[in-house]
Amino acid sequence: MALFGRHNVLLAMLLFAAVAPSLLNAYYVFVANTILIYVLLAIGLNILVGCAGQLAFANAAMFGIGAYGTGLLQVQLGWPFWLAFPSGAIIATTVGLALSLPALRLSGLYLALSTLAFAQFTQWVFLHWESVTFGAGGFKTPSISFAPLPVSKTLGLYYLSLLLVIILFFLAQNLMRSRIGRAFVAVRDGDIAAQSLGVDLLRYKALAFGISGFYAGIAGGLYSAMLNFVSPEGFDLFQMVIQKAMVVVGGLGSIAGSILGATALVSVLEALRAVKGFQEIVFGAILVSFIIFMPGGIIGFLKAKVRGWEEPLHRGPPGKRVPIATPSQSGEVRS
Repeated sequence: MALFGRHNVLLAMLLFAAVAPSLLNAYYVFVANTILIYVLLAIGLNILVGCAGQLAFANAAMFGIGAYGTGLLQVQLGWPFWLAFPSGAIIATTVGLALSLPALRLSGLYLALSTLAFAQFTQWVFLHWESVTFGAGGFKTPSISFAPLPVSKTLGLYYLSLLLVIILFFLAQNLMRSRIGRAFVAVRDGDIAAQSLGVDLLRYKALAFGISGFYAGIAGGLYSAMLNFVSPEGFDLFQMVIQKAMVVVGGLGSIAGSILGATALVSVLEALRAVKGFQEIVFGAILVSFIIFMPGGIIGFLKAKVRGWEEPLHRGPPGKRVPIATPSQSGEVRS
């Protein structure tokens, strides 16, 4: 069973992703690129919701802000993609940091409602600020070039997405093993207890929202470049439901689970795309089934059934439960 350990499976997925364009036709390369984009979204959302415990519904809005920021900077100001892309991610990160301000005083359902209201307001802006966003019809973005590299736009964008997924995955893994990640877990397990032990709530909540916004902004920029088109309908409430479902299916609080959840759900939705009306039914059935029968998600099932899927953050001696985090008096959280 060690052959199916966490590192071996993730390495196999990486190797397949690296050679996929030479094995698949253009449509499946497009689907694979979509999976990579949603992996970024799921990782960022899981850091915010699963690791830091902030029940927020604004990730689809930040995804849209990243896409609109990247696209509009190219169309309205004539910026090249390689300058507009990081700028769009920075804009989404800034919005994420601003969203952390109400999170200091709100939690649970109240935080969910306030971030949902922000998401709906963002959707309204996309639809009605026609002089800037081009309204409900959306707008085309310039096709990007990878010159002087001898690769097509499709292939170059796919490998750019894969490279960013690899970098940001390891960044998230290392973040969750650091004192920042342990502080997120402490905040998730109890705001008052964490604050009483010296954890700066505003600092770490703002950091969690900012990181989530950064990941969503990167994903949005890649999404606009992949489609060469941006419109409001791609960032509605159903988009938020899809992203939340990926986190639930993969496993709350697991970075590796984010990869599995995004891959599984995008694959299922694409497989059912041709069956109109049936896609939503299957999607709802999958989500309800995981909530009832596998609340720990795919990663929780694998941890229980397959040796080698333990998360380093939770690992401890057999038969003994080790605290995830112990805040010190200085405000840092140490293992």
